[in-house]
Amino acid sequence: MKQIFKLTYWNHVNGWLLVLPAVFMISLFTHFPIGSSMIHSLFSMETATRPSTFIGLENYAFLMDDDIFWKVLKNNLVYSLCTVPLSISIALGMALLINGKIKGRSLVRMAFFTPTVLPMIAVANIWLFFYTPEYGLFDQIFAFFGGGSHNWLGNPDTALFCLIVMVIWKESGFFMVFYLAALQQMSPELREAGTVEGSGRWYYFRRVTFPLLMPTTLFVTVNAVVNSFKLVDHLVIMTKGGPDNASSLLLYYIYENAFSFWDTSYAATLTVVLVTILAIITIIQFAVVEKRIHYQ
Repeated sequence: MKQIFKLTYWNHVNGWLLVLPAVFMISLFTHFPIGSSMIHSLFSMETATRPSTFIGLENYAFLMDDDIFWKVLKNNLVYSLCTVPLSISIALGMALLINGKIKGRSLVRMAFFTPTVLPMIAVANIWLFFYTPEYGLFDQIFAFFGGGSHNWLGNPDTALFCLIVMVIWKESGFFMVFYLAALQQMSPELREAGTVEGSGRWYYFRRVTFPLLMPTTLFVTVNAVVNSFKLVDHLVIMTKGGPDNASSLLLYYIYENAFSFWDTSYAATLTVVLVTILAIITIIQFAVVEKRIHYQ
């Protein structure tokens, strides 16, 4: 009995020693910054002539009356509601296509995945050329069919949706890889059984394939939602949040307050709000989608 207890004790010790480096790194780069931001959000902005003082929830009260914050939050919700389902749907469609027997499958896979490996700054510059008035790719196509010039990124009605199209193009290939890996892990016997039972492609996909892809869908959805709230690079290159904050997103607004206005206290307040939003969305996703997960 004593020997068993001793063995169990050392198993626990060894287990904690193995996870200790990961726990340390996560605490240092995730938990500590979140706690530091929460504390910093309760203090005023520090200037050269005025030290930072404790002001409680005044930054949060100011946030509630900040019209730009609400506009940016609305932009981010629209951006998320467009990019997340569309990029996941396109990724699933591409994975189903290249998982089948098609000619030039390797080239098609490479074409689908190429946008993912391109640097974000390079992608932003490529699409900046596409959207350039008069001599950009899209205006050249419109001119070929007799259309006029459009200031895609300078128009408040189109700037945000131009970013949405670009991000869907870039992220779909990344999510496709996970769906393709999941499809290739499925037993071919399931397809054979479905064929014997006389099930069509759509019925088999709806009743067998898609339910078995739910673990991958959960993983991809969580990543897609997090990605939709952390876009900065493309905004810096393409629109800088303009015109009139029409394309500004929450993380870029945090970046502006911290590094353009040097109001780090308000930036910390916005960061706490962002982390809270992501935590709530993630909990809801796990609570809802987890119930629909089927394992083979």
